Amino acid sequence: MPTIDATALLRGASLRVTRPRVAVLTMVAENPHADTDTIATAVRRELGSVSTQAVYGVLHALTDAGLVRRIEPAGSPARFETRVGDNHHHLVCRTCGAIADVKCAVGEAPCLDAEDPRGFVLDEAEVTYWGTCPDCLARDE
Repeated sequence: MPTIDATALLRGASLRVTRPRVAVLTMVAENPHADTDTIATAVRRELGSVSTQAVYGVLHALTDAGLVRRIEPAGSPARFETRVGDNHHHLVCRTCGAIADVKCAVGEAPCLDAEDPRGFVLDEAEVTYWGTCPDCLARDE
């Protein structure tokens, strides 16, 4: 489990340090690819009462500040992680929905070159690999 200094990260991003922000950022760091409901439940266990809307607000602020990355695999609720800025991609299990990080597809960011970028300056490529995870494969044997 990664250890982060949530207070320092929030201050470094010029965000006010609040208990909900510290709790949400810590939860996301400790549980990569968690969805909002999972994050809210964990934050409530730590802080007591906090609304789901407050958690959404904190996740939005953390994402805007670049402290958290939001991913949205097809058919899945939004997921959040603190691994930002390295243009990594994801493996998603079609059976159980497990998500794992995988390094950039090939070479330097943005990893893939569009045949015709239509004037866009590309800085990121999002790739999602779909398949079956080892745990699900083992259960099917």
